[in-house]
Amino acid sequence: QVQLVESGGGLVQPGGSLRLSCAASGFTLDYYAIGWFRQAPGKEREGVSCISSSDGSTYYADSVKGRFTISRDSANNMVYLQMNSLKPEDTAVYYCAADLPYIRTVKVMCRMKHGGGFGSWGQGTQVTVSS
Repeated sequence: QVQLVESGGGLVQPGGSLRLSCAASGFTLDYYAIGWFRQAPGKEREGVSCISSSDGSTYYADSVKGRFTISRDSANNMVYLQMNSLKPEDTAVYYCAADLPYIRTVKVMCRMKHGGGFGSWGQGTQVTVSS
C-alpha cells in the first residue's frame, strides 16, 4: 500500500525557516509526481509546490516562489519542502501527496482544484507562523 507521512511542522516566528519531510513507503517515489499542499482554516486546499517524477521539474505557487524549495532524496525515498522567510499567511496544515503523472505536468497537477491531481495523501503537519 502507498503511504505518505509528513513531519517537521511546528511553531516558528515570521522570517524563520522550517523544513518539512515526506516519507514514502509502499512505492518508489522516483516514478511519482509529489506535491506539497496546504489548507488554512476557512480556505481551500492549495498547491504550494510540486516536483516531477521524470525530469525533476518543479512548480511553485506565486505566493511561495523564491522562499520555498522542493527536493527529492531518492536514496531514502523522501521529499522535502524547505521553507524560508516564513510569513503568518503561511500558517496552515501542510500535506504531501503523490500520484503517477502520466502525461500531466506538475504545474497542471499542482493547480487542480482541491488537489485533485493527486490520489495518495499524507495525514498533514501543522505549520504555525506567529510572533
